[in-house]
Amino acid sequence: MSVLQSILLGILQGIAEFLPISSSGHLAVAQFLFKLDDVPLLYDVILHLATLLAVVIFFRAKIWKLLCCFGRWIARRPLNSDNDPEDLLSGNDILGRKTIVAIICATFVTGILGILSSKLIPEMPIKFTCAGFLVTAALLIFSSFWQKKNRGAEVLSSEKKGIGVFQSLFIGLMQGIGTLPGISRSGSTIAGAQLAGIDRQSAGEFSFIVSIPAILGAFVLEAKDLGELGSSVGLLPVIFGFISAFAAGYVSLAFLMKLIKKGKLEWFAAYLIPLGIAGLIFF
Repeated sequence: MSVLQSILLGILQGIAEFLPISSSGHLAVAQFLFKLDDVPLLYDVILHLATLLAVVIFFRAKIWKLLCCFGRWIARRPLNSDNDPEDLLSGNDILGRKTIVAIICATFVTGILGILSSKLIPEMPIKFTCAGFLVTAALLIFSSFWQKKNRGAEVLSSEKKGIGVFQSLFIGLMQGIGTLPGISRSGSTIAGAQLAGIDRQSAGEFSFIVSIPAILGAFVLEAKDLGELGSSVGLLPVIFGFISAFAAGYVSLAFLMKLIKKGKLEWFAAYLIPLGIAGLIFF
């Protein structure tokens, strides 16, 4: 792999990781077109780590509040009296604790599905990835229709009940489905959160925060191939791919959060549907 190819893959990863169009699916198609059949899965995971860094920096204030809440919980300190009525995830310690439990539950379900899908991904034909684009488009359209039809679902954000266990398990299931190539992790997770009755902004925030343990877990599973990565890809392509994925990821994340507030995610279906159909026909 050349440095230029790695930069292009990094930019593609950074854009597609947060926009609900499937980064793994686009990487698979790009590697197929570049004829990079010998690139190990760990390379994709490292690009995901770059976009993970973008998530941590973008949501650093909210993540810090959750870490502080977790620390007080473990140390059995009194609940923090601060309250942010606009923050469903960490507006106070009660909500923060529910969010932490929700992250654990969602990650558990995603982990099981991720382990199962990791054994299937290398054997999946490129047409399966293209079909995944169509699945993502259907999820975006259906979740948008569902929330517009059930405006009362957003009462959760005003009552400040937090994210429940069953909701988090469902979100984890949707995130696990998003580990398959062509099915967007962010798209399926945000759609799952909206279908579970969580308002748009909180669904987007939780989708990206809950991706942190999922991506770290994928890296741990694939870390055994670090030596193979150096020999098959090279150090410089990995470094430049990481940098480009981080930069593109941060910009696309900021852009997507604005779109989420406007409730326009179904617009991406207009891109995914012809892309998936074209892939099924020509690949």
